[in-house]
Amino acid sequence: MNINKVFYKEIDCVMLLIEDAIIEMKRNGVYQWDEIYPDKMLMLGDITSSSLYAVRLNENIAGIMTLNETQAPEYHSLSWSDSDGHPLIVHRLCIHPSFQGQGFSKLLMYFAENYARENKYSSIRLDAFINNKKAVGLYDSLSYQRKGIVKFRKGDFYCYEKLL
Repeated sequence: MNINKVFYKEIDCVMLLIEDAIIEMKRNGVYQWDEIYPDKMLMLGDITSSSLYAVRLNENIAGIMTLNETQAPEYHSLSWSDSDGHPLIVHRLCIHPSFQGQGFSKLLMYFAENYARENKYSSIRLDAFINNKKAVGLYDSLSYQRKGIVKFRKGDFYCYEKLL
């Protein structure tokens, strides 16, 4: 098992992973993602900027996440603990349904934390759809602090922060 950057040739695998995850989310009553977000152009942009990472098991992409410095404008309304620092932002963490419940989300988050420390980031920020109980539980269990709620197209999202 390893975690590394995603390549252009893998975009179809990434989009299938996202499509399968959307079906699973809807099956569980989580209407967070759809055909608008995240779309292929967004994911290609993540690949272009070398910010899309995958956890792989036996050459299969089990999950993905994006790491960059891009904060949604909605983040500016919150009182972050790391107000003068250099935060790394986690986006679009997604595990294929056939790999869920096996610890891959935690592996990706541990990778993000190590990446942030190695690259001199002072904190990690992210958001999670309030109705996505699995995601909320993950970030709460990893000692991320809730810093407030923002509203995006699909509803309310908790914003999280972890100081490094």
